[in-house]
Amino acid sequence: MTTSRSHAARFFLVRHGETEGESSIRYHGITDVPLSEPGREQMRRAARAIEARRSDVNFGKVFSSPLVRASEGARIITGKTAASIVTIEEFAEVHFGLFEGLTADEIRERYPDHFAIWNADRLAPDYKYPEGESRANFAARVERGLERVLAIWTAGIDGDALLVAHRGVIRAIVRKLTNQQPVVELGSIQILEFDAGWRVVALDLL
Repeated sequence: MTTSRSHAARFFLVRHGETEGESSIRYHGITDVPLSEPGREQMRRAARAIEARRSDVNFGKVFSSPLVRASEGARIITGKTAASIVTIEEFAEVHFGLFEGLTADEIRERYPDHFAIWNADRLAPDYKYPEGESRANFAARVERGLERVLAIWTAGIDGDALLVAHRGVIRAIVRKLTNQQPVVELGSIQILEFDAGWRVVALDLL
């Protein structure tokens, strides 16, 4: 990434809030579920936390996953219309396959063999969700999306950028840019800064 800005550019990455489908305990992945009212309040709280750290209420660019729980979160945080949000298709959450929509306990009960393999190392890069997506393919598509974001953001647009997306997506981006891996709870904020290189300003703000 290159920039002609006279100040360091900051990248705010926010995980969407709780959903009507209980995203705190269920592996929704590509399942498109809306925010619950507590989830909307988490997004309003994130907006206040971001506002406290920025003198400018507007972002140079706002990005979102294509899933409604993220796009709605972006609208709540920015107060902008959907037309001002750039949707990055590559930033959909990982496809959990047979695990979609289930809790960990339900996965263990329904698919004990698959659960044992998955539970042995859930973040193994060569792991593939049964009838779903592999970790390697997921990481590759997130990186393609990140390349698009950086190209769009730096194309003559001044100001900080905001992304509202999912835990897996945000972890992959932070790991790629800074070699760190945050926890990324629902509604949490990660702040990265670019000034001749990427550095972490804050991780896992709630």
